[in-house]
Amino acid sequence: MNIFVLIGHQNQGSFCHAITATAIEELEAAGHEVVYHDLYAEKFDPILPHEEIPRGAKLDPVVEQHCREIQAADGFVIVHPNWWAMPPAILKGWLDRVFRQGVVYQFGPGGVETLLDGKRAVVFTTSNTPRDDELRLYGDPLENLWRACVFGMCGVDDFYRRNFESIILSTPEQREAWLGEVRAIIRARFPA
Repeated sequence: MNIFVLIGHQNQGSFCHAITATAIEELEAAGHEVVYHDLYAEKFDPILPHEEIPRGAKLDPVVEQHCREIQAADGFVIVHPNWWAMPPAILKGWLDRVFRQGVVYQFGPGGVETLLDGKRAVVFTTSNTPRDDELRLYGDPLENLWRACVFGMCGVDDFYRRNFESIILSTPEQREAWLGEVRAIIRARFPA
């Protein structure tokens, strides 16, 4: 399988980067081809110019490359922290520019037509707020965003998300156990 892996975290030493490295290691060990992008390391421009909005518009070459890679992918692994119940702005801007009409969905006579049918996605997120507090105060907005608003709208029904929390209160032993979960999730969702 061809798996598109994307991280939106500014700190190379972060637990998000450890998750990403672990996921890539498991994917490659299973014989999958991995296309990897680190939005911060690559200095991806998240600003969507008005000229890029119309379908068929001339795209920035980097955006065009990402669009081709998304269309060619059999599956997706996205990793990011939870910032104010949202992904970091760089990742939201990437969605605006890359998950676009004609690439992941289109409008037809019956409304929205999905273009990523039959593909699968795994999203790993991290947060500092303890899970019970997060659910009590806010529900789980990232689950809805990724499952329904992003991947669901594009036809990806095979979806799984795991949030790791509280990062700020976690021990090295907890983090190591969590990376074991990442390995197991990747093996289960993207078998050899």
